[in-house]
Amino acid sequence: MELKKNSKADLEKWKSIFFQAGLVISLGAILVAFNVTAHKGNVDDLGQRDNVQFEEEDIPVTRQEEPPPTTPPPPQQVVEVLNIVDDKTIVEEEFEMDDTDVDENTQIEFVEIKEEEEEEEAQIFFIVEKMPEFPGGELGLRKYISTHVNYPNIARENGIEGRIYVRFCVTSTGNVEKVSIARGVDPILDKEALRVVKELPKWKAGEQRGKKVNVWYTVPINFQLQ
Repeated sequence: MELKKNSKADLEKWKSIFFQAGLVISLGAILVAFNVTAHKGNVDDLGQRDNVQFEEEDIPVTRQEEPPPTTPPPPQQVVEVLNIVDDKTIVEEEFEMDDTDVDENTQIEFVEIKEEEEEEEAQIFFIVEKMPEFPGGELGLRKYISTHVNYPNIARENGIEGRIYVRFCVTSTGNVEKVSIARGVDPILDKEALRVVKELPKWKAGEQRGKKVNVWYTVPINFQLQ
């Protein structure tokens, strides 16, 4: 059985009319909303500020209080106590002066007072203008040591060897004094080195500003097994 539609009940022909009417109503509502919320102002009002009254704040001026002036204490007075003695007081102690007759023939004896001079140890220099010199120079010193040193048998048997530095003072008279070991190797070798240096002959003394002085000197002695 075929269904038949009534032409009056068909709403498809009213579709475009309803769509246009909805658009008109929505546009009208939007225009009304803009007219209600919009605020009309003048451009001249921009940048202007209301007349606002500011209260001026009073800032108190603070000043640093100066300390009160201090007065110095009064100077102390020194009171001298004077013992007043009655004129009638008898002074027992009296100074008696002997009368001496002095004439041209009177002989006066002068007593010489000798001042004891303290003997101070002369200064010993390390470096002077003219250093002490061994007879024959450095070469003569080496030859003397090499010919006078005796290698101890105990040290030779035990294989002890090394270089010993002996320090001594060449006095202003050229003698060798204050001999000591500056750097040793073994007591046996050190003893032999001291013996040789103590027996050194007289040197030519060192000089400082044209004056002979005491000078420290150090010599190495090498003990080496061959």
